[in-house]
Amino acid sequence: MKKMVNNPDHVIDELMTGYLAAYPEYLRRSELHKRALIGNKRSEKRKVSVLIGGGSGHEPGFLGYVGKGMADGVAVGNIFASPSPIPIQAVTKEINQDYGVLYIYGNYAGDLMNFEMASEMTEIEDDIQTAAVIGNDDVASSKDIDDRRGIAGELLVYKAAGAAADFGYNLEEVRRIAQFANDQTRSMGIGLSPCYLPQTGKPSFDLEDNEMEIGLGHHGEPGIEKTTIRTAKETVNVIMQNILKEAIYHEGDEVVVLVNGLGATSQMELYIINKEVSEILEDKNISIYKTFVGNFITSMEMGGFSVTLMKVDETLKACVDHPVDCPNFKVV
Repeated sequence: MKKMVNNPDHVIDELMTGYLAAYPEYLRRSELHKRALIGNKRSEKRKVSVLIGGGSGHEPGFLGYVGKGMADGVAVGNIFASPSPIPIQAVTKEINQDYGVLYIYGNYAGDLMNFEMASEMTEIEDDIQTAAVIGNDDVASSKDIDDRRGIAGELLVYKAAGAAADFGYNLEEVRRIAQFANDQTRSMGIGLSPCYLPQTGKPSFDLEDNEMEIGLGHHGEPGIEKTTIRTAKETVNVIMQNILKEAIYHEGDEVVVLVNGLGATSQMELYIINKEVSEILEDKNISIYKTFVGNFITSMEMGGFSVTLMKVDETLKACVDHPVDCPNFKVV
């Protein structure tokens, strides 16, 4: 796999330097830690601050979602690895406005350990109140909801949390709305081809040319089935069956649809996938409130995609409609 990098050991620092050079009006590097980025745009009504973070390799996640209406700061880890507690604490200290900070991160062992440690350090050393919402939208990863990993559905949780913060709510109310958004969100993905890590140049997992993996995770975690490549219609049908059998979506409901590419899947394919999703929902008499299609949380250059549904009520509709101005995500 060919990659346009300099030193593989410096890719994250160079990524961040290049990103900051592209969007200086949106964010800056923290003075406390080089892996901590702080937003420059913030609603005047916002009291509570929102902190997101995770491993690199998912661009534009997670640094692409720091901006007005979304996150106030991001802690950046190595490729597919959690940031350490130190940059998380650094971001917390810089974005705190004395009303508390909400952490949103995925349900992975490293993130759980490091964000929890940062929360304890911050509350003890800096007297800053924190709360957390843990993304766990991937239906393929476990039958137990508490054990599920977070994938692209986290973006919709950021959206809800950012809006709730802009509405001027307190920390508990922002946490409650973000958690409600998370509880209404389910996702599932498939893999067509692996990504290649810059440090090794080796594929993250193995798939034959005629194979696909249903339920594959964003880091190459095993899915529920390897099978020969199917059509878009057949593949989306399997994904939607697994999402809809969660029994939180019913006839007459309204949902937000997120069709997310993993890095190497074309826009053409993503829109074909969205066609299939919309037809299935129409057949189930489930209305689409809003649709997002694109590369939102990727896996380097992995081939594949995920589909996310979030059931919405009037509160979540207001959050979804709230304007956002981030370098890689805008709602007007």
